[in-house]
Amino acid sequence: MVRITEQLIRKKSEHNELIIGTLEELSLHQEDIERIEHIGHWCRDLKILLLQSNLIPKLENLNRLKKLEYLNVAINNIERIENLEGLEALRKLDLTLNFVGELTSVESLCGNYNLRELFLTGNPCTDFPGYREYVITVLPQLDHLDGKEITRSERLRAAKEFSTLREQIVQLEALHKIERDEQRVRVQQSIEEQEARVRDLPDDDERKANEFWQQKSEHCPETRIQMAMFSRRVKDRPSSDIDKPDEKKRKRRLFADCGRPYSLNESKLSFEFRDEPDRFELDLHLYKYLDTSLVKVDAQPNYVRVTVKGKIFQLALKQDIQTDRSTCQRSETTGHMLIVMPKLNPERIVVKPSTVKQPAGSHNSTGLTGTVDIRNICNTSNSAKPPRLNEDEVPDLI
Repeated sequence: MVRITEQLIRKKSEHNELIIGTLEELSLHQEDIERIEHIGHWCRDLKILLLQSNLIPKLENLNRLKKLEYLNVAINNIERIENLEGLEALRKLDLTLNFVGELTSVESLCGNYNLRELFLTGNPCTDFPGYREYVITVLPQLDHLDGKEITRSERLRAAKEFSTLREQIVQLEALHKIERDEQRVRVQQSIEEQEARVRDLPDDDERKANEFWQQKSEHCPETRIQMAMFSRRVKDRPSSDIDKPDEKKRKRRLFADCGRPYSLNESKLSFEFRDEPDRFELDLHLYKYLDTSLVKVDAQPNYVRVTVKGKIFQLALKQDIQTDRSTCQRSETTGHMLIVMPKLNPERIVVKPSTVKQPAGSHNSTGLTGTVDIRNICNTSNSAKPPRLNEDEVPDLI
């Protein structure tokens, strides 16, 4: 059973700085609450109270909420309208999709003179012949019933038939109570039979879940409670059972056993990688409107890693880089990020000689002019023979 606790109310009052004494709006929907309690003592300034989609069987403990203007208890297990006389400021009451079969309980709202809107759609009492005429006669302060405006002529016609209409409503209520008692017995037997069929199966067995959700059931408070209990049991199952499918997923590895980095792209980003002789350039196509604070760049000697909103882009490099000289820039126009990583040992750059002709009148930096015929440099056929040395002129060796 889920109880209304101070911790739960403070959790739902974040918009009021966790102060519950001055709270004017409180939303406790879809909490599997089974009883209304404590709200009238802790939150007396409430103007809006939302309790839809719970398991509340009875309206109670609300008389202290003198400022409450809107009460929403749709999709609960309420079978009777009661204990709302003290809500002096109540203007709108939503009881959609409950189990109100005692239509005469609407008369308890006669003292709520500020009540203008009432919703009873989806309740058994709406199937009674003369339901609408009875309600608009009993509650003359209403302007709208089930979202439809009440006209003056409609109210006058309903008032003429009210004396006989109420007798019919009382008889239909008595029949509904008999059917409801029989329904309780049937549903209880059905629940016991269903539990006996799957008693020996573990909670995490798929057959148990299929047996429960595929069985035919009646629309009643007992069935709603059983469905909520089954869902809660699955939700409260130990995490070891719930996380079993996730354990089968392959875990991402950033490095091999030998320490070599892997390349991976978890964020599925487009990129361009350029291998220049003296540097690596990585152009990563980040989203244009992505906040830069959500991007982390880590350049290491043999890899670069970019983490985008927790997802990793890692690129292994075939040469070591100078991490202290690497730069990272992001375009304000496209949002792309350019990472420049100078190589630790850049490749040797060979500059080819220029083939451009020197303009007329320009001087060569070497001081040479004209062309050189290299074909006759070593050719001695056409040159004159050197004169023969006179041995008398050669000095003696010392």
